[in-house]
Amino acid sequence: MCQYITTQQKCDERRADEKVLISRNYRGDIDMGVVEKFMPLLMEKEEEGMLTPILQTTECTFSYIKYNNLYIVSTTKKNANIALVFVFLHKIVQANANGNVLRSEIVGAIKMRVYLSGMPELRLGLNDKVLFESTGRGKSKSVELEDVKFHQCVRLSRFENDRTISFIPPDGEFELMSYRLNTHVKPLIWIESVIERHVHSRVEYMIKAKSQFKRRSTANNVEIVIPVPADADSPKFKTTIGSVKYAPEQNAITWTVKSFPVC
Repeated sequence: MCQYITTQQKCDERRADEKVLISRNYRGDIDMGVVEKFMPLLMEKEEEGMLTPILQTTECTFSYIKYNNLYIVSTTKKNANIALVFVFLHKIVQANANGNVLRSEIVGAIKMRVYLSGMPELRLGLNDKVLFESTGRGKSKSVELEDVKFHQCVRLSRFENDRTISFIPPDGEFELMSYRLNTHVKPLIWIESVIERHVHSRVEYMIKAKSQFKRRSTANNVEIVIPVPADADSPKFKTTIGSVKYAPEQNAITWTVKSFPVC
């Protein structure tokens, strides 16, 4: 097994220069020069839209984490123990016609993809409000989990005693837990609409979308669905960003923005 810290500098759209800053070979069973295949493989998968945190070749497996233009890369040839954790958060906000928020909550899920040898016991910690109160820690960064549901591999007795999520994971992908946070959240993207009705059954929609997230953040693959009457015919669109299409099977117009900036 080898570990590298590399830097990437893009020279053009199809090529990148790679420089290894730090490297270490733990077992001596992999040629240190194999890292030269990492960046071309990464760019190839990125262009194909098949980029994953783990890349495989006939010689070895790459596992990597990106931070700015730095990559922390691990290569392994065999006996690889890999567990990926995916966290999904869905903000649900309902607002009335006047813009007042009627309902606000977050629905979350933790999914894992596990390929571990043997039957190791894993433990997961959360900033759970009950845990923080029992240990005497501050509540400023704690959250109150509701409607918590666990996979059958989780030891419920351990969680009830000390709020530790202890489990022996099955192989493959599974949902470890799901939960809900009943808290006030600000919509990431706020939508405003103005509807004007004209003669001859013509209707004009003006839709404005405003981001409400941090300046350094960007929302990718944003879809805004605007319902329209079932008898809508020959719609025309004009947008300052993204693309719009009519979906008659949904009685809706879909506005798609691949990269939604702060505005």
